[in-house]
Amino acid sequence: MPATEKTVRRSLLVASAVLLSTALTAPAALAAPSPATSPPAAPPAHTPVVGGERLGKPGTQVNLAAGVPVLPKELSARSWIVADAETGDVLAAHDAHRPLAPASTLKMLFADTLLPKWPRTTTHRVEPSDLAGVGAGSSMVGVKENETYSVHDLWLGVFLRSGNDAVHVLAAMNGGVDKTVDEMNAHAEELQALDTHAVSPDGYDAPGQVSSAYDLTLIARSGLQKKDFREYCSTVRAQFPGETKKSKKGKRVRESFEIQNTNRLLSGDYDVPVYQGIAGVKNGNTTNAGATFTGVAERDGKVLLVTVMNPKKKESNEVYKETARLFDWGFAAAGKVEPVGELVPPKSVADATAAPGPSASPGQAGGTGAGSQPVASAHTGGGADGMGVALGITGGVLVLLAGGAFLVNRRWPLPDLVRRRPRP
Repeated sequence: MPATEKTVRRSLLVASAVLLSTALTAPAALAAPSPATSPPAAPPAHTPVVGGERLGKPGTQVNLAAGVPVLPKELSARSWIVADAETGDVLAAHDAHRPLAPASTLKMLFADTLLPKWPRTTTHRVEPSDLAGVGAGSSMVGVKENETYSVHDLWLGVFLRSGNDAVHVLAAMNGGVDKTVDEMNAHAEELQALDTHAVSPDGYDAPGQVSSAYDLTLIARSGLQKKDFREYCSTVRAQFPGETKKSKKGKRVRESFEIQNTNRLLSGDYDVPVYQGIAGVKNGNTTNAGATFTGVAERDGKVLLVTVMNPKKKESNEVYKETARLFDWGFAAAGKVEPVGELVPPKSVADATAAPGPSASPGQAGGTGAGSQPVASAHTGGGADGMGVALGITGGVLVLLAGGAFLVNRRWPLPDLVRRRPRP
């Protein structure tokens, strides 16, 4: 037997003997209890509400105090939330975690999941099978079979016209609807959007498909860290490729047509003016979900996210009107009102910061204590190249190791690319 093999076997025998000796001589107190003497299983620990206990309570949650403006009276939404997009502070909420049908606001999760997959110049020729399964009565941008589209074209169709046809083509490019939905649900879990369960990639009504005002706000906040997401959700109008036809001279010609964003706070309507500082994000409307909307706006250096779900009042554009009222309140209350919760970071960041070192303060651990301070500044100059600092971009995170603890920058600045978007 070779010397090396003898040495390995001898080492294994010695290790086995040591383990056996330890087991035989261990005190009785260290031995595993028998089933008859095992204590009863402890009840499961209380699962904290994502973002803070107040957000799990029914009804409206707000800390009204001297100097804080009262909430708007004309609010009929079943669920809503007002949050600081940069610090993550939730300024006020109503049934924030209530599970409701999301309609096309779920396309924010679809986009945040799939946008990093392809360069915008990637092209795809649409097969008839790509459009299979598009729900009856779906919103459509006008994608045609056997025509070629760039990924850029398709995303414009998703964001501006909420085109379910464009969603299904992108899902087909990603390996199909089932694979895409699985990836969306996995991404929702990573974002800690635990109220969310996707069944269709486009938000079309489906049994068991739900989200919440809290989750949609988390998803929007994550999406806004991506340059393309910011561009698409803030685009008011664009040209979309039409169908190839023969001209009078017999030549094959493909013209384009204009599409406009259906977000009425961005594009305006007869009874809804363009909201000052609006920069996206996504609207939705189905029979089951009613009207839903998540918006982001900036005023005087403050960036807010507002989500409104299913207003009971069915007046024209009611979801936008209630959103505008909440934006107005949020900008007036910012810096005066005590938060009732927070928008949490992605799970990977939370796990990395779960065990701060002995010298870390609550602020250093990414908490919400008064000592919380950002640990890195973001580059927001330069317009188109202003990417900002993100807690999560395509699964990546910004984490600094200092003083024995992970320090996480909780500020997610809205880049100048969106802040200086030309008005329609």
